[in-house]
Amino acid sequence: MDDEPPQLPRIDASIAPSVGFPPPLVFLGFILLGLLTDRLLGLPVMPIGRDLTWAGFALMMAGIMVLIVSLGLFRAYGENPEPWTPSQAIIARGPYRHSRNPMYLAMVIIHIGYAIWDASMGVLLFVPFAFIAIDRAVIAKEEKYLATRFGKPYEDYCRRVRRWL
Repeated sequence: MDDEPPQLPRIDASIAPSVGFPPPLVFLGFILLGLLTDRLLGLPVMPIGRDLTWAGFALMMAGIMVLIVSLGLFRAYGENPEPWTPSQAIIARGPYRHSRNPMYLAMVIIHIGYAIWDASMGVLLFVPFAFIAIDRAVIAKEEKYLATRFGKPYEDYCRRVRRWL
């Protein structure tokens, strides 16, 4: 796939993925649920040293950087990052060469990083739930839409690039 977006006609705004909520709120919700679980169940803090605390912070910063780069590519292509809006291009540059969903991957990394940084067992326990919720309720809908919207070019992209990593 070229670095240039395919030339497609503009489409009706009513034709878009049926994702009805902002994915960052899913991660935030599960982080808050993990913190509440820590408090209500009195979960012990993770037995990690100060060095791992910094590793958690580094993971959060790495995730934020991937988000910034990914959002910048959306802006460069004139795309809206909200998953319920129509797409005019397949972005296959930058982190999109390695993951079809680098923003969601970044949010998972931030979630894990926060759990380590805060030594929160509850937050860490909810990482798989956030992952599954995004994979099933958001990515599956987006990919179905993109396959319909772009056809073979998107199928080719999917063959070259993994969903997550």
